[in-house]
Amino acid sequence: MPRRLATLISSGALALLATLAIASPAAAVTPSQRLSVLSSWTQTSASSYNSWNSARVNRAPWAEYNFNWSTDYCSSSPDNPLGFTFTLGCYRHDFGYRNYKAVGQFSANKSRLDSAFYADLKRVCATYNSVVRPACYSLAWTYYQAVNLFGSVAAVQQADIDRAAQLKAKAEANAATH
Repeated sequence: MPRRLATLISSGALALLATLAIASPAAAVTPSQRLSVLSSWTQTSASSYNSWNSARVNRAPWAEYNFNWSTDYCSSSPDNPLGFTFTLGCYRHDFGYRNYKAVGQFSANKSRLDSAFYADLKRVCATYNSVVRPACYSLAWTYYQAVNLFGSVAAVQQADIDRAAQLKAKAEANAATH
């Protein structure tokens, strides 16, 4: 039994040392490493979004990457149009734009960043009930088109939001009568 305990203790000590070695900064982050993390956080998948959001909430382990976490959310457009929560999708989009511009790789990545933005907004819409979901998808498409064409969701017009509001109201009225 004492030998087994010694083995467990030494295994635990080795695991702790390995963890500390990985966690301690041995060298500065290279541009290649920065781009690799940036790319992994700006894909269209939910797992990419979740990794970015986890890092957003706990930035300390990523401090040496010097990412720009600033945001104006959905620029001049509503962050939560008609109550649909687009805030974090806009935040991640800003993150991608700002950081790819900082490393001179924006043009090569803009299309993917815009597609990831649209995927984020559609995932938000999928959480709403089927009655109002079409209005959410309509707004998601409008926001996507604004960034795709203009590079900013500031191009979303009040008429676009009004059109989605009418779609939402009509869907809710139809659901109430059936």
